[in-house]
Amino acid sequence: MIRVEMLATGDEVLHGQIVDTNAAWLAGVLFENGLPMTSRQTTGDNLDELVTVLSERSKVADVLIVNGGLGPTSDDLSALAAAKAAGVKLVMHQEWLAKMEAFFAERGRKMADSNRKQAEIPEGAEMLDNPVGTACGFAMQLNRCWIFFTPGVPSEYKVMVEEQILPRLKARFDLPEPPVCLRLTTFGRGESDLAAEIEPLPLPEGVVMGYRASMPIIELKLNGPASKLVEMEQFWQRVREIAGESTIFEGMEGLPAQLARRLSEKGYTLAVSEQFTAGLLHWQLASAQVPLAAGNVLPAQPESLQAMIERSRQLAATSGASLALLVGGIYDEQLGFALHTPEGSWAQRVKFNVNRHGLKTRQDTVAMMAQNMLRRWLNGIEVSTGHGWIDVVETLKD
Repeated sequence: MIRVEMLATGDEVLHGQIVDTNAAWLAGVLFENGLPMTSRQTTGDNLDELVTVLSERSKVADVLIVNGGLGPTSDDLSALAAAKAAGVKLVMHQEWLAKMEAFFAERGRKMADSNRKQAEIPEGAEMLDNPVGTACGFAMQLNRCWIFFTPGVPSEYKVMVEEQILPRLKARFDLPEPPVCLRLTTFGRGESDLAAEIEPLPLPEGVVMGYRASMPIIELKLNGPASKLVEMEQFWQRVREIAGESTIFEGMEGLPAQLARRLSEKGYTLAVSEQFTAGLLHWQLASAQVPLAAGNVLPAQPESLQAMIERSRQLAATSGASLALLVGGIYDEQLGFALHTPEGSWAQRVKFNVNRHGLKTRQDTVAMMAQNMLRRWLNGIEVSTGHGWIDVVETLKD
């Protein structure tokens, strides 16, 4: 097994001032290519610490991907740390320097002297191209380890990993066949509830069942070698049966993307009106390219379910939409929804504990409930259920 590690650098990452999305993305890409990440760590903008970590990890890892610290400022120390760890000097990469100067000239700007630093790499290192930024990456051998240094800007980093690093790894190593990962996302059932039914099932040898709770959804994952695919599919069918109607999607598609695909296939358009979710539902649907005819955000106001149904019909009629989906406001810990369709209109009111979670989590949950209501109608199943721990206190169909 090839040992692949990641080192994120920067005080802002170490101290939690920014979320390290690069690490999560890299872990997924490596896994898909048969190179599961063995470990990852973070260090701040301290030269001695960087040199120490590079020296230590280079004696353990086969591959180390270092992220960040290639900018033009004094706290960008990755190139200098790499040179010190290898006992070599920094040298100017003239080809990259010329490319940077041209980059600024094309934009009518003079390159600052501080940017010259971004063309300095350790003597003997291999330069890695960066077609979308000014920081070149580089690769070098240190002890037993092949180390890749990448910029921290996500757009630049991802291009470098995909176009520069992965092809080199595939050329040097005989990579194992990528493992299989089956995914299923549920809404409305708790993690312990699902696990109580799944855990007694006998797993195929070498296969691992995993759970990830991320309010308001639970993701189920089955990981194993490709050679076990047939047995994994048989086990997975049992998981599907247990999850039942709480399954909102399989794979990586996501519920908004699923709704976009289903509505487009049927030639439907959707109008949305929100109170409690304050535009979050519209944003999630629009980001997935759901065919939207109209959308509005209204101040919270108490409404009967009949009034919500009437408003959903009116919204569909005035916007020319096939469907209308409404989210009401919260009053006395109760919140209403309405869905108008060519086959009829539904409304429901649920009891919602406003003190259990933060506002963002509650809004995410309500947006999911509204989308799930639409999903269930598209699937021909009862729309006024499927919320699990959230109690439905009133329903109406008209």
